[in-house]
Amino acid sequence: MDLSSDKLNRRGFLKKSGIGVGMALGATLIPSFAMNAAAETSQSQSNNIDYPFTLGIASGDPLPDGVVLWTRLAPDPLNGGGMPNNPFPVQWEVAMDENFSKVVKRGTELSKPQFGHSVHVEVDGLQPATWYYYRFKSQSDFSPTGRTKTAPAFNSQVDELKFAFASCQNWPVGFYTAYQHMAKEDLDLVVHLGDYIYEGKHDSSIRPMDQVYPEIYSLEEYRNRYALYKLDSDLQAAHANFPWIVTFDDHEVDNNYAGDIPQDPPKQPKKEFMARRAVAYQAYYEHMPLRRTSVVNGSDIQLYRRLSFGNLVDFNVLDTRQYRDDQANGDGWKVPTPESDDPSRTLLGEQQEQWLLGGLAASQAKWKVLAQQVFFARRDYDFDPGELYVSMDAWDGYPGARQRILDFLAAKNIQNTVVLTGDVHTNWANEVKADFDDPDSKNVAVEFVGTSITSNGDGSDVNSNTPKILAENPHIKFFNNHRGYVRCTLTQDAWQTDYMVVPYVSRPGAPISKRASFVVEDGTSVLLEGTRETAAAGSVSFA
Repeated sequence: MDLSSDKLNRRGFLKKSGIGVGMALGATLIPSFAMNAAAETSQSQSNNIDYPFTLGIASGDPLPDGVVLWTRLAPDPLNGGGMPNNPFPVQWEVAMDENFSKVVKRGTELSKPQFGHSVHVEVDGLQPATWYYYRFKSQSDFSPTGRTKTAPAFNSQVDELKFAFASCQNWPVGFYTAYQHMAKEDLDLVVHLGDYIYEGKHDSSIRPMDQVYPEIYSLEEYRNRYALYKLDSDLQAAHANFPWIVTFDDHEVDNNYAGDIPQDPPKQPKKEFMARRAVAYQAYYEHMPLRRTSVVNGSDIQLYRRLSFGNLVDFNVLDTRQYRDDQANGDGWKVPTPESDDPSRTLLGEQQEQWLLGGLAASQAKWKVLAQQVFFARRDYDFDPGELYVSMDAWDGYPGARQRILDFLAAKNIQNTVVLTGDVHTNWANEVKADFDDPDSKNVAVEFVGTSITSNGDGSDVNSNTPKILAENPHIKFFNNHRGYVRCTLTQDAWQTDYMVVPYVSRPGAPISKRASFVVEDGTSVLLEGTRETAAAGSVSFA
C-alpha cells in the first residue's frame, strides 16, 4: 500500500487483528484489559491525542520463556511523533487466542520522550515453542494485534524450524510487495540483516510523496525516516505475524561507514560523525524489538548476540560495522593491496571475533548460523584483463579476518556452519572454502546471500556480469538479480534454502515465485540444487 492510500485507511487498518493460529498452554488466565475501557474514558478525554499506533507493532529476540514486544506512540509520525514531552502509560497484554479471551500476561509500560515514546516490553514467564497473540492500549485506543512465538526450550529436541531473511528496503525506489507475500508464509521467525532504512535524500517518482526528504543527520530526522518506512502496511504485516531477529548494516547511519569513519564521501569531521552515529543508533533501538541490553551507551550499541532454538540451530547475530577497521584504499571495488591483505585488520573487532569463535566451538546445535551483513565468500571480478578486483567493503577487504574464522572452523572440525548475508541486492549461493587459493580445499561452510526487498529497483534474472563472476569463482553456485527474500527450512538432516523473487517493485501487485532451491545435507557443506525431495535424486538445473 502506498503512503497516500495509507493515510486514508490507516486508522481502520491498524486496528485490525493479525492472523494465525495460537497453541494452547496450561496457564492462569487474566481478564483482558478490553473489559476496563469504560473506566479510562475520562483519562482519554483529558489527554486527547490522535490514534497513536500508526507505526504498528512488532516482536523479537524470542527466548524459551519470553519475547520482546515493541510499539511506538506516534500520532503525527512524520513530524517527530506528535506526543507530549512527558512519559505516557501504555498497557500491553499477551493471550493464547486472537480474541484475547485467554490472557496470560499483561502490564503497563511507560513510553518516555527521551526514547521517542517507544515501548520495549520484555515479557517472561511464557511457555517454550508456543504461539501467542499480543496488543497494546493507549487511553481508549488499541494497537493492531500481533502474533509471536517463543523459542524452544534450551537443548530440547527440535525437528524443524522455518524462517525467512531479508535486507535492503530502500523506500522510494519500490513497493514492499515481498513483505506482503512473506506475511502469508508459514514461518517461525524473520531475520533482518540490515539497511532497514536509507539515510540519503529521498525523492520518488514511484511512491507518492508530498515533499523531498533531504539526507538525515539529527535524531528527529532519523525518527521521521523510520516512521516513513514503518507506515508501509506490508512491512507492518510482516512484523505483526512473526518475531524478528534484527541487525543493522551501514545505511542505518551512513553509507559504507567503518567504525568511527564516514565514507560516502567523508562529509563530517570525526566528532560530528560520532554524534550522528549516536543518534542513528538510538533511533535504530527506538524502532526495533530489541532488549534493554541494546540501549545506546554514548555512541555505542551492543548488538551482537546469540539466540538458540533448542538443539537445532544457534543464530550468531553479528555487527560488521561498529568495530571494523577502515576500508583499505577507500571503499568500492579495488585490486588487493598490502594494506588490505594485512592479517591484523579486523571486521568484527577483537572482542566480537573471540565471542564468535568461542560460541561456534561450544555450540551443541546441529546448525551454526552467522547472521551478518556483507559478502563473506571470496568474490573476484576481472574488470581488466589480468587484474582481479574485490569489494573493499566486504570480507574480501579483510581477508585476514575471514581466514581466522575459516582456519578455526577447519581446525576444530566444526560442522554445519551457514552464513546468511544481505547488502548486495542480489541472490547468491556459495560454498565457503578452507583456503580460497586452493579450489580443492575442503568446504567449511556455505553462504546464502539474499537480495533486496526493493533496493536497485526492478531486477532481472541475470545480468551481463553473471558469466564472468561464475567462471572466475567456481565456489559460487548461483546468482540472480531479482528482488525478494530467502526462505529457509531446517531439520536435523538437512537445510533447504528457497530464493523467493518478485518480477518488479516499481508498482504494487507483483506475484511471488521460487527462483531456485538449494539443500545442504548434515555434515557436508556442499550445495545441492533442488528441494529436499529432488536433491536426493541428483542435481537439478534451473532455467
